[in-house]
Amino acid sequence: MTEAQHYCEVSDLTESAAGLREIRHQIHQNPELAYEEIETGALVAKKLTDWGFTVTTGVGQTGVVATLKVGDGQRSIGIRADMDALPILEETGLPYASQKHGKMHACGHDGHTTMLLGAAQYLARTRNFSGTVHLYFQPAEEHGVKSGAMSMIKDGLFERFPCDAVFGVHNHPGAAPGTFLFRTGPFMSAGDKVRITVKGVGGHAARPHLTVDPVVVASSIVMALQTVVARNIDPTEPAVVTVGVLQAGTANNVIPNTAKLELSVRSFSQQVREQLQQRITELVHAQAQSYGASAEIDYIMGYPVVVNSDAETEFAIKVAQELVGEDKVVPHTGLLMGSEDFAYMLHERPGCFLRIGNGEGEDACMVHNAGYDFNDHNLPIGAAFWARLVERFLEQAPGQGK
Repeated sequence: MTEAQHYCEVSDLTESAAGLREIRHQIHQNPELAYEEIETGALVAKKLTDWGFTVTTGVGQTGVVATLKVGDGQRSIGIRADMDALPILEETGLPYASQKHGKMHACGHDGHTTMLLGAAQYLARTRNFSGTVHLYFQPAEEHGVKSGAMSMIKDGLFERFPCDAVFGVHNHPGAAPGTFLFRTGPFMSAGDKVRITVKGVGGHAARPHLTVDPVVVASSIVMALQTVVARNIDPTEPAVVTVGVLQAGTANNVIPNTAKLELSVRSFSQQVREQLQQRITELVHAQAQSYGASAEIDYIMGYPVVVNSDAETEFAIKVAQELVGEDKVVPHTGLLMGSEDFAYMLHERPGCFLRIGNGEGEDACMVHNAGYDFNDHNLPIGAAFWARLVERFLEQAPGQGK
């Protein structure tokens, strides 16, 4: 292999590992919620500017886009990292734990951002490619409804900073650090939210015959909802309906007027998604009416299915195998019931969303948990992967020079 054909190796980021940890810990100590990523965005923008990128802030409200063009190559690539934290009180006890009460990087976005910064620093120094790389530092992935990805797209992301393919990553508790997991086609589920208000007639607990008890109605709805997936959805189609909230009443001797439920609904195809909405809506109204009550339903369509394109996913798999070896790459991992707003970007451009292991056994604390922490072992590995992906996607001919 000639010098001009050298692609980034993990060893090329070894000397950067300590600096990347420092950046990650600084972001971790200063978590910001959706569309509040002012300090994080400023840190990202300053470092990228110092490294020679053209930086645009305020994309999709608090998003940051960094652009680096090298040579005369006509191809372009986009890579996305999310920046927002969660409204969780951290309980890790780490020396770099959150300094903002009730806010925490409990999903690893501090690590996602830092890995991409590590790649940016390396690419700016080596410039071993020919074409254009756009780095999308996205706000508000955790918002659930008002997606940061959608906000950036509506703000002209792909018109202002176009790319031929787009890539993103999320850490994956349950797999060994440095392990890459891929899947072509549908990968992560659509995630919808349903708010239900059951309206009955309240009264004295000793005289239930004079009331329409919304607690009984709500309980009946919960049980009936268990039949939707089991008896209405094709058994070969994955789907989940979970009742996560059931609230009613304030006193044991009072039958309340209302009861409230909130559901999380997951699916992997538009047909099933529509079928779930229809069946849940019909069932809730029918159950309520059968007791003489009524129900109001607010059915909120959340993030769509993450669908990876075949060619870009196969390319990313090959790059990962080159970087860490085939034994640390899972080319066809299982479906994931979690949702991710990177799906919106994949609706606009071909690309791949992948996962990187965050730990196994005792080190596999689930995301969205007060005890979670991103595994710093992944920082140079993830940075090297992004750098090599860019070099391979935008590779220049031998002898073309830098």
